[in-house]
Amino acid sequence: MSEFHGSATRGSNPRPEPTPPPATRGTALRHRLAELRGPDVPAKALDARALAALAANPGCRRRAILDGAGVDKAALAGALGAPSDYGQSQFALIRGNTFEARVKADGGAELLRLTRTLLDPAAEPPAGAAVPDLSAPGPEGRTARTALALREAVAAGGWTLLDHPMLALDVAGSPAFLEPDAVVVHPDGGWTVVEIKSFPMLDGSADPAKVGAAARQAAVYVLALEAVAARLTPPPAVRHEVLLVCPKDFSNLPTARAVDVRAQRAVTARQLDRLTRVETIAEELPEGTCFDPERPAGELTAAVDAVPAAYAPECLSSCELAFHCRQRSRAADAVTRLGRPLRAELGALGTVHEVLSAARGESG
Repeated sequence: MSEFHGSATRGSNPRPEPTPPPATRGTALRHRLAELRGPDVPAKALDARALAALAANPGCRRRAILDGAGVDKAALAGALGAPSDYGQSQFALIRGNTFEARVKADGGAELLRLTRTLLDPAAEPPAGAAVPDLSAPGPEGRTARTALALREAVAAGGWTLLDHPMLALDVAGSPAFLEPDAVVVHPDGGWTVVEIKSFPMLDGSADPAKVGAAARQAAVYVLALEAVAARLTPPPAVRHEVLLVCPKDFSNLPTARAVDVRAQRAVTARQLDRLTRVETIAEELPEGTCFDPERPAGELTAAVDAVPAAYAPECLSSCELAFHCRQRSRAADAVTRLGRPLRAELGALGTVHEVLSAARGESG
């Protein structure tokens, strides 16, 4: 008797494979992403800073799968021999945490005063504002607790300050848990994102590049808040003017300005929609691919090279793997290392050799 493999008999119509339910697909994807990280390697959370950088380069499948799987790209870059100094220094982190604690002292009285002054001057003074406890087990629990606190704040009216709430945003089919510095609920039920930064505002203005980066980061939080608001009836208004709080001049006293993030929100939403789904990228990887930094350098290099990258010089200021990708781009003689504008002008010419050959009239 021949062995039965479940195939249709000759001449019959093949039966389509049943589509697994969403829950089953989600579980399978989580297992696959855990395999890509490596055995017993905890997932690195995808924060708004990384998400904004990912949205700025939606064509990079390498970053999409590494961030979606929760791979520690800094450790991976070190294991590949191309460590990056991208990220905040320990001194900057300590200074930022100290300033944030000062801004939120006394139940966030100064923070709420700045919010009312700049964004809602017609509202009642924020005396005795509610500051709900948002603690819960795990990111999923904190996300649910935050959603409940927002709903309760809208129903109660008055001012409410949510200190480090947890929000979730779907990114290429994988959930990202985000933690803004604060969210303020206004007496009219509107929600405002608060970004607290340690760079100074001198005479009322700050470094435009740093303000722009903060705006892109805040736009991610606005998108995540909109997802929460959409589940309420009627949906509260998520304000597109965020509050940016910084030290005043050279002191440690807080000052603030309102930053309109509608443009950044629109761009980020559009770019996130363009991201290839993580499960699609994972399915195309060779069996046994693993990005565990403890693996031999040769295996790691092969694993990383199995995922196409979209390197550009801008990656140096936003991605831990940028030095490695730059090395590979140089080795491949790729024109991408010369910048996106020039790459767009060159059309089908993908290497510097092809460009020079066409310029000399030898080809093309």
